[in-house]
Amino acid sequence: MTARTVRGMATATLAAALITGLAACSKPGGGAAGGPGGADSVVVGIATEPESLSPLLGYGKDGNSKIFDGLLTHDADMKLKPALAEALPEVSADGLTYTYKLRQGVKFSDGAAFSAKDVVFTYRTILDAKTNNASKTELDAIAGVEARGEDTVVFALKYPYAPFAERTVLPIAPEHIAGGQDVNSGDFTTHPVGTGPYLLTAWSKGEKLSFKANPGYWGGEPAVKRFTMAVVKDDDVRATRLRSGELDGAILPPNLAKGFEGDKARKTHAAKTFDYRNVTLPTHHEVTGDPAVRRALDTAVDRKAMVDKLLDGAGKAAYGPVPTDSPWFTAGTERAHDLDRAKKILDDAGWKPGEDGIRAKDGVRASFPLWYTSGDKIRQDHALAFASDAKKAGIEVRTEAGTWEVIEPRMKTEAVLAGGGSPADPDFDQYQLLTSSLGGDGFNNMAWYANPAVDAALVEGRRSGDPAARKAAYDAVQRELVKDPGYVFLTHIDHLYVVNDKWDGPATQVEPHDHGLGSGPWWNVESWKPKQK
Repeated sequence: MTARTVRGMATATLAAALITGLAACSKPGGGAAGGPGGADSVVVGIATEPESLSPLLGYGKDGNSKIFDGLLTHDADMKLKPALAEALPEVSADGLTYTYKLRQGVKFSDGAAFSAKDVVFTYRTILDAKTNNASKTELDAIAGVEARGEDTVVFALKYPYAPFAERTVLPIAPEHIAGGQDVNSGDFTTHPVGTGPYLLTAWSKGEKLSFKANPGYWGGEPAVKRFTMAVVKDDDVRATRLRSGELDGAILPPNLAKGFEGDKARKTHAAKTFDYRNVTLPTHHEVTGDPAVRRALDTAVDRKAMVDKLLDGAGKAAYGPVPTDSPWFTAGTERAHDLDRAKKILDDAGWKPGEDGIRAKDGVRASFPLWYTSGDKIRQDHALAFASDAKKAGIEVRTEAGTWEVIEPRMKTEAVLAGGGSPADPDFDQYQLLTSSLGGDGFNNMAWYANPAVDAALVEGRRSGDPAARKAAYDAVQRELVKDPGYVFLTHIDHLYVVNDKWDGPATQVEPHDHGLGSGPWWNVESWKPKQK
């Protein structure tokens, strides 16, 4: 919620309804021998679904969209490799020009030929002011994009944006279809056509997305012929459906994944991630807007206890968007749990304990709500633990559960148990999360954080082509977050998946916050093969 995502919380809107009644009991893949969806089918349970399936509006921007391909994609080690491009780009010496030669013979799933004009159309449309893509700032470096013939695309940049190639995993849309529609509301948003390994066959919002293998896929028709993503928001329901045989696999929180230990028919996959959980501390609230309160909460929280007790060790303490084991992490910015120091910060700032132990200053009680999404056990547990730690320092945090429709209008003044994170580049983690100009822009900068030193460092980090200068810039950002936190970062969470052990191929990558359609052991489902008996 971020970052992202993406819209800050990954571009994905977590608006899926809890599947109950008949929907909860149905077998989303059809129910045939060999598994819930049949011998050549895979049905997986995910927690979220996208708002749109159009890459022009942000769908699949980090890759692995299944329906589409980008110019580039990632391998198992998150290294870039060609997809619709035939090779990695040629980059000019000044870092301002990227030239891509396109793969020959690629067709969209409707049979139309893919060409350079589709690439130009996709990027120009996203950058158009009329397009409702909350992630368009990710392409801020582009000065222009043009086709040179049918098989060459050239990007001109405003400045040498070091991670630009990472931005070209963005899926390519067909101009001949999407170009004739309203980009924000046209049929393409729910009935997409791409060059990817799968075709969408049905989308029952709040229930499932169904795909079939693309027989004309340039990479070869997948062995998994039918692929279904069942949208099951509630963690407990997802685990129950997996155990009952309705799902082939699912993402689960650690305590529920433990219930499948020793199950010889299923395998647990643990993915390292950049996925963090944090608490937004809105600057427009009379309590969380006080820098002393923010610093005190940042010190009062017991991150190690959260990792040990809430995640069963499947994660690590978070002190910012960058994980501590990343080369971009700034050593020395770790914050020790120190309740006495938190209390002193509040005392010195004039927040004095009342008779009930809750502090007040100038008639304002140190109390605020903290929202988390209904049915998300990990967020709920983090919210409750944060509230408990805050109360020990004399701050009352009132936890509330709700859908994003309930939460989003409140984000300017009320705290949220949020999440974000991207492994591709530190710019992806931090620019949308912290840049002051993006305060209130959907899920970007949900805290309305404003720090001129951070703004300047973020610009330096994304515009410099010098790795050492970039490292110095992101070091400056992380040090500022110690002095002036706009968020309290709690944990980085490993993603745990339990999957039926009947296919060769399931594996994990280093994952972003946004997971479900593009991440998980099924990130490469198009290359899975049946296990030989």
